[in-house]
Amino acid sequence: MPEPLRLGVNIDHVATIRNARGGDHPDPVRAARIVAEVGGDGITAHLREDRRHIRDDDLARIREATDLPLNLEMAATDEMLAIALRHQPHAACIVPEKREERTTEGGLDAAGQHNRIAPIVEQLRDAGIRVSLFIEAEERQLDAAIRLRAPVVEFHTGEYAHAIQDGDSERTERELRRITDMAALAAKNGIEPHAGHGLTFDNVQPIAAIPQLAELNIGHYLIGEAVFTGLEPAIRRMRELMDDAR
Repeated sequence: MPEPLRLGVNIDHVATIRNARGGDHPDPVRAARIVAEVGGDGITAHLREDRRHIRDDDLARIREATDLPLNLEMAATDEMLAIALRHQPHAACIVPEKREERTTEGGLDAAGQHNRIAPIVEQLRDAGIRVSLFIEAEERQLDAAIRLRAPVVEFHTGEYAHAIQDGDSERTERELRRITDMAALAAKNGIEPHAGHGLTFDNVQPIAAIPQLAELNIGHYLIGEAVFTGLEPAIRRMRELMDDAR
């Protein structure tokens, strides 16, 4: 039987709401505690260059508030490397970052940026931080992850989610097959495959059914659902759907 699929919850957008008005409410640390109480497997937080949601002090407070592993999403910059080394998260997922984008769109070009990424991966690994690369489900990018000796890759599921939203069944099947094939290839090469971006109650199960995937990271949708149902019921529902798919 496939291994249980872990759920990492990205709490960035709790901080987005807080920052829209200033002050301390709603506190992403409270969200982290709820994730722990309801059976989530990890906390994901993306510290961006412009600090649009998670702030530096949030990282230390999240680490102190829960024993769940913290997955720090970070750009491949010297500033973010220094912050990761200082805060020592359980994992660091290197993602592309453009100042003008609302959210991370598309995967990291690990192949094209090998020389820039390699020393960052090495320093994180030497510090005992599990390194993940957020990449497209493409053989070229997976080959780069292998060369970079990254123990984890997270496949970008945005195109799959867009295909379902557009009602394009042919593109949906193509994207699902691409992710499935690359997850199997990653596992064959000793890399732990994860997935995330754009996953919802309606589209998560075909992704969750991929047996090699070890973890899904989901954030924006769960925080959006929490506005209507509360964060705890939203996480529980996602957890149920993931478990049923396995």
